[in-house]
Amino acid sequence: MPANPRNGRPYRRLCRDQRALRLPCWWCGEPIRYDLTGYAAQRHRDAFTLDHAVPLSLGGDLLAKANARSAHRRCNSARGNRTDGQRQPVRSSRRW
Repeated sequence: MPANPRNGRPYRRLCRDQRALRLPCWWCGEPIRYDLTGYAAQRHRDAFTLDHAVPLSLGGDLLAKANARSAHRRCNSARGNRTDGQRQPVRSSRRW
């Protein structure tokens, strides 16, 4: 069974380089909480995650810098594998 490429050095380097840019979320345009690291970043909805403009499930390249985008964890999860042309607003809650 091949190793998971997301655990490899090239993927971690891509995440580090993208994080260093300190860009706003490419999906909603709001600032990302780059100060969150470790366990807090894994759980917080406004933490940085590496998103891919062309989803991996649709043939996007995992390690291509041109495909890497900075996103909130919530935006990345809400987007799923939709492309930019299928953009839908991110809803934070169903409660009124």
